[in-house]
Amino acid sequence: MTHLPGPIAPPPRLLMGPGPISAYPSVLTAMSAPLVGQYDPFMTATMTETQALYRQVWRTRNEATVLVDGTSRAGIEAVLVSLIRPGDRVLVPIFGRFGHLLAEIAERALAEVHTIETEWGQVFPDSVIEEAVVRVRPTLLALVQGDTSTTMNQPLAGVGEICARHGVLFYTDATASLGGNPFEADGWGLDAATAGLQKCLGGPSGSAPVTLSDRAVEIIRSRKRIEAGIREEGDEAASDFIRSNYFDLGMILDYWGPRRLNHHTEATSMLYGARECARLLLEEGADNVLARHARAGAAMLAGVQGLGLVVFGDVAHKMTNVVAVEIPDGVVGDAVRSDLLEDFGIEIGTSFGPLHGRVWRIGTMGYNAREDAVLVTLAALEAVLRRHGVAVPAGGGVEAATDVFRGAGETVWTAHA
Repeated sequence: MTHLPGPIAPPPRLLMGPGPISAYPSVLTAMSAPLVGQYDPFMTATMTETQALYRQVWRTRNEATVLVDGTSRAGIEAVLVSLIRPGDRVLVPIFGRFGHLLAEIAERALAEVHTIETEWGQVFPDSVIEEAVVRVRPTLLALVQGDTSTTMNQPLAGVGEICARHGVLFYTDATASLGGNPFEADGWGLDAATAGLQKCLGGPSGSAPVTLSDRAVEIIRSRKRIEAGIREEGDEAASDFIRSNYFDLGMILDYWGPRRLNHHTEATSMLYGARECARLLLEEGADNVLARHARAGAAMLAGVQGLGLVVFGDVAHKMTNVVAVEIPDGVVGDAVRSDLLEDFGIEIGTSFGPLHGRVWRIGTMGYNAREDAVLVTLAALEAVLRRHGVAVPAGGGVEAATDVFRGAGETVWTAHA
């Protein structure tokens, strides 16, 4: 007889990397609520309610504010494949790994992709972006807000004005930044934005909040083709229809809208979790959540500096919710991460590409943007560094972080829009 494994029993972990992070307990509780049918009045009412909550999270009046079932990348792909017509020029400023991802997805959508790049650890001045917009004349600008690979936070407010002046659609990937850094979908002139739950929103990966301006919706509607099995007389059938079925935002909008036209079966438990993520943020107060992330991030920044570690990148433009720390000479970064995980149950991250093995990335986001999580992580990191032969000031990390939480320390940076 085949031996069957027992019930799932994950080890206790404090997830202090760049994401995913430890979810809010009430999010996990919400996700264990009973299922209902996809057209049950409770279900459709919950979908409508969740849309209203995320309009407040995004700070938008966009009617077209929905969830795409899938990880944050599902939201990115849905927006790009739905907005980009084959041959459209797309401009992607790249300052980390996830800019490269936007360029690749745009290329797969058959765009004519143009990129500009800056050194990892830096962001783009508005003037550089505008010069590229004038030179390339793109249909769409696709730009990451917070790129966790470098921990940099690209200012967006001026970019929206640039796009408006030149008639360019403006999309941003806010996967790692929404909820922990300022974001103004309407105020910054965004036509589309996407995120995920597993960072500052404090949930699990698997649902991608999306918001679309009226101009973006008009383009999506102009490419609409409802699948034959549910098409009714008079339904649109554009010749340059969106080339994905699952990621067709035209059909997804019909599913979430008054027509409730069947597209897929909504991931009920993820809907519950996404709703609770937004509800918690708004219950605490969006500005209070931003301040909590800024305070926890400042404390972690001060703490790693208090241990004598060097912070990577332009600190003036770092995200509030993750810090990149240069691995000391002679230290095997993955060995330190392994000891933290095995001995303390704490996870921190490495990075990608040119930063792989060069930095650790330590996150303070969502449920973990709190004092005890920061202090425990710094104390454990100090112990492990000593074990690996690094001479660090005794208690230096915890003391520096505690000063920030007590208001005695200096906040080294402020969040940039």
